[in-house]
Amino acid sequence: MLTIKRLLLLTRLDTIQGEIPSNNSFEPYMSLFDQILGAIENPNQQASPDQLGSILGTVQQLAGQSGMDPNTTQAVMSMLGGYVRSALQEQQANQGSDAVQQTVNQLSGTTANPQALSALFSPAMQQQIATTIGDRTGMDPNLIQGILPTLVPVILNFLQSGASSQSGSGTNNPVLNLFLDANQDGNVDLGDAMNLAAKFLN
Repeated sequence: MLTIKRLLLLTRLDTIQGEIPSNNSFEPYMSLFDQILGAIENPNQQASPDQLGSILGTVQQLAGQSGMDPNTTQAVMSMLGGYVRSALQEQQANQGSDAVQQTVNQLSGTTANPQALSALFSPAMQQQIATTIGDRTGMDPNLIQGILPTLVPVILNFLQSGASSQSGSGTNNPVLNLFLDANQDGNVDLGDAMNLAAKFLN
């Protein structure tokens, strides 16, 4: 059942998108970001406008320092989000969902954290990521590799937004669960979700 606050959030999202979904289309509508909206509304989850603002502020500041325009920034976040998703899915397959949630909880943040980067990617993989993103965006791979230690914990922080604010709640994080769901390939674009979050906060 939709609460008044939920309707207000979705109405604002409708304005952002320029289209009003039908009554039967709320659930699949903008899947990952819709989960973020639900987490903001839920007092038992960690998401808040302040948290989103801190995450987006870090990305925007880094983009400005690196000379990335908004379209390039979104593309970088989309591609890097895909790599993070694959790494966390592999960890989930090998170690279980609890281990993934622990990784997200321990390594998320809004400042540079080389430990977060190395926990998910080997040095060779880091170089491959930087090269691939550089080839697709026209950016210097060395520059990309230099910002990965900040962007990876920021992505983990974004995923942590769905975690319970209560201790001992385990893997009850719908944002992270949706992100890792292999059946949701078309609905978990991190760059799109962050772009919508920026518009939502403005």
